[in-house]
Amino acid sequence: MTAVPEDTTKRVAAPVTTDRLVLRLFTPADAEDRYAYQCLPEVARYLYRPPLTREGCAESLAVRAGGTDWRADGDTLLLAVCRAGEPGVVGEVVLTLASAHARQAEIGWVFHPRYAGRGYATEAAGALLSLAFGQLDAHRVFARLDALNTASARVCERLGMRREAHLAENDLDGDRWGSEYVYALLAREWRG
Repeated sequence: MTAVPEDTTKRVAAPVTTDRLVLRLFTPADAEDRYAYQCLPEVARYLYRPPLTREGCAESLAVRAGGTDWRADGDTLLLAVCRAGEPGVVGEVVLTLASAHARQAEIGWVFHPRYAGRGYATEAAGALLSLAFGQLDAHRVFARLDALNTASARVCERLGMRREAHLAENDLDGDRWGSEYVYALLAREWRG
């Protein structure tokens, strides 16, 4: 008799709500809202890539926004962040399964600068951490960010993440060498 491998797929229940926000799967109708911030040079400068084109924005949504399975390395959950009771997307949060075996996930966020300073990134990322450690059973969640991105570093610190590494000039962004911080949080620290 052959043993049937256990299905370790976890399915993500979306939407996720907070006091002020709704985190939900993107739809094709969200492409213009997403393009409104993903096309901005001040947004892209910390992402080590050029601003997205309208077509690139729609294509990346088609590739990254469809699935909610959480099983294999590289599986990604990309959620639109919306203000509760109001139309439009103000940003996004993403969780990528970096190692299924070690239960490690990478978290990230991108918001339209128009909504900066309102705590939306911290609130949305905190909800995504709860999802990662609760429903998805992550052991460790980490964030990698450009060392010049002080706003994201503050979000990490408000979430209780610790800076684990400073990688000096580890990536080349056009003509500029970029340095990176790695922040992380363990499940037991999140629960504590």
